[in-house]
Amino acid sequence: MDLLGRGLLVLALAIGVYGTVASIVGARRLRAPGAAGPDGVVEPLVSASGTAWVTSGRRAIYLVAALTTAAFVLVEIAFIRTDLRFDVVGSHSSATTPLGYRIAAPWSSQEGSLLLWVWFLSLWSALVVRRAGRRMADVVPWAQAVLLALAVFFLLLLTFYSSPFRLASPVPFEGEGLNPLLQYPSMMIHPPMLYAGYTLFTIPFAFAIAALIAGHVGSDWIRHTRRFALGAWLLLGIGIVLGSRWSYAELGWGGYWGWDAVENASLMPWILGTAFIHSVMIQEKRGMLRTWNVSLILATGILCVLGTFIVRSGILSSIHAFGSSTVGVQFLLLLAVMTGASIGLVTWRRGMLRSEHRIDSLLSREAIFLAGNVVLVLLVVVILWGTFFPLIGELLTGQQRPLETVWWGRFVGPLALLLTLLMAAGPLAAWRRTTRSHAWRQVRAPLAVGVLALVVALVLGAGAHLEVAIAVTLAGFVLGAVGQELVRGVRARRTATGESAAVALPRLVGRNRRRYGGYLVHAGFAVLIVAVAASSAFKETKRIHANVGDRFRSGGYELRYEGAIGDFKLQDERVQKIIFGATVGVYRDGERIRTIHPTREYFPSLDTSSGPVSRYFLGESATEVALDAGLTRDLWVAMQPDGDALATSLDALDKQLAGVQAPFAKGGELALRFALFYRERPSAVTFQVIVSPLVTWIWIGSILMGLGALLALWPAPDLATRRVTAKQKARVARDLGRTRGTTVTEMARTGEQGS
Repeated sequence: MDLLGRGLLVLALAIGVYGTVASIVGARRLRAPGAAGPDGVVEPLVSASGTAWVTSGRRAIYLVAALTTAAFVLVEIAFIRTDLRFDVVGSHSSATTPLGYRIAAPWSSQEGSLLLWVWFLSLWSALVVRRAGRRMADVVPWAQAVLLALAVFFLLLLTFYSSPFRLASPVPFEGEGLNPLLQYPSMMIHPPMLYAGYTLFTIPFAFAIAALIAGHVGSDWIRHTRRFALGAWLLLGIGIVLGSRWSYAELGWGGYWGWDAVENASLMPWILGTAFIHSVMIQEKRGMLRTWNVSLILATGILCVLGTFIVRSGILSSIHAFGSSTVGVQFLLLLAVMTGASIGLVTWRRGMLRSEHRIDSLLSREAIFLAGNVVLVLLVVVILWGTFFPLIGELLTGQQRPLETVWWGRFVGPLALLLTLLMAAGPLAAWRRTTRSHAWRQVRAPLAVGVLALVVALVLGAGAHLEVAIAVTLAGFVLGAVGQELVRGVRARRTATGESAAVALPRLVGRNRRRYGGYLVHAGFAVLIVAVAASSAFKETKRIHANVGDRFRSGGYELRYEGAIGDFKLQDERVQKIIFGATVGVYRDGERIRTIHPTREYFPSLDTSSGPVSRYFLGESATEVALDAGLTRDLWVAMQPDGDALATSLDALDKQLAGVQAPFAKGGELALRFALFYRERPSAVTFQVIVSPLVTWIWIGSILMGLGALLALWPAPDLATRRVTAKQKARVARDLGRTRGTTVTEMARTGEQGS
């Protein structure tokens, strides 16, 4: 199987190189000089040979997709079978790893993640060139070349530097197993979501490069790749949220976001992608911001590769780093080429990228959208600086020192609140120009909602933290603006069609999915920003050393350490893990409301230098958090057995087997007996207890944002079916009483253009 896998990658590499060359040759030959017309102008003709080369390059993309799919299937088979002949399997899986995690183990490795990257890239590339058909004939060949060139880079790494089909020598008796921290349900899909998002963003990146080379810098390439950009934003966002949830429930430190380098690596392209998705509306509507838009998507594509580099290079210390890299220099070269080419092409085409119009007023949708874009870019600049600051410090002092959490809050917090304000104001403003009277009519109801939200928050005690009060006010403003737009849209449709509100609402949303999907994203973000502010400001943390029978209080709860847990789990008659834990009763106002079970899991080590019993506790370990989540607050409890007492007991057990024949064979049995003994006679443990309000609303807000993106992605009915008559438009405008600052057509429209 190793020869077949290597052969597939080599063949995919050769076809990728050929397809890149064929696409470039085809793009250069596609237009041949034609005969002069009556006016003396020579019209170019479509070259048959150029078309043939382009078609050949497109077929190369299909073949690369098929070959990488086959290679990925072979790797999965090797992991499912625990084929320890392959070095990557022995390093990241074992016979005691559960089947579900063996399926997910490939992308925990460098080799598997690189293969996953190029596999996704080839699939998206095949899809986009197939959808292109004969449209943008001058642009697509160059896009093919860029996509194939990126695939060639990753195939080079897989073929010569980091092959998933490298054989182990000697073949180990047992694999090292998947890192216990990665054995969490969301981690099965978290990395694929991130990589799917990264690779989807390369589609608009490639078409932007192609449009610059071909000199077609209008909006055609944006319209053709819009869904890919929105899909990338959605999938990358899902990956970020799943990673945040994993961090909260598995890592044992009690937070959902730590401004870790790997966390930031995925957040930065997502933020720039957000800016791009909003900014292209201005280009499509008014032909503005061409340079800005193409620069945004080029930077987003570069940051996607930078994110992969940060994860796999190991240049920055991270709690998410699970292995070393051999491809850091190669990624730096790719980043240099991408950055240099992007800057060079934008500079070369700067004349073509000039805007057709200018912003007419600061009180316009264009101006507010642009201001929001500037804030998003500033956020990325701050995060980029904070991410690489430890590396800069290491160059100067020889030691990496991450920035304190307070630094991130000092700079990111105000920018996030400003962004929330602009998010509310943008949809309320009209295109081109908004009069002050019209602006006041638009904002007064949403402002009232924001003030009402502030009053409620102050009554509930938010006044102790200014940032929470501001977040609640701005979130209320956003929700008020979204609600107002929805009410007005329903009213307009009822006036035009005579439908009831119950019928008009779903039809309004269904016919204007892009617009109202965006509004749902805004509403979800408003919920999320309040939840983040409240859970950060009002979090209460305690660390308690306790014995069985002890009681302690935290965040209005009384907790009782009622008993110990000592257990183990076998996989194929081998010890997979040993579990120590605690049974904790949770009381409120003297009434028992819950029983929770925080645990600490220990995985065996393959190091034979460890004691025959100790080796079952000296491998990897993981904290399993006990979480009682609710709509108003979360109770989070982790436990850690007394390390000194545990080491003393294990040392005594190792000495019992000294001089015994085959001590390691008997060590496993004694380790399991010790786990059961711990249940009866536990040592003291240390509990970490955290009570945080509104954390659940972070996940609810994220779900709302995802649903909004799905709604915007969903294909809308044909535009012709959404037409209303001029008479209906006039009726709507008259009934709504809208005058200065907005045209009759704008008043009657039901959001077909999106916002």
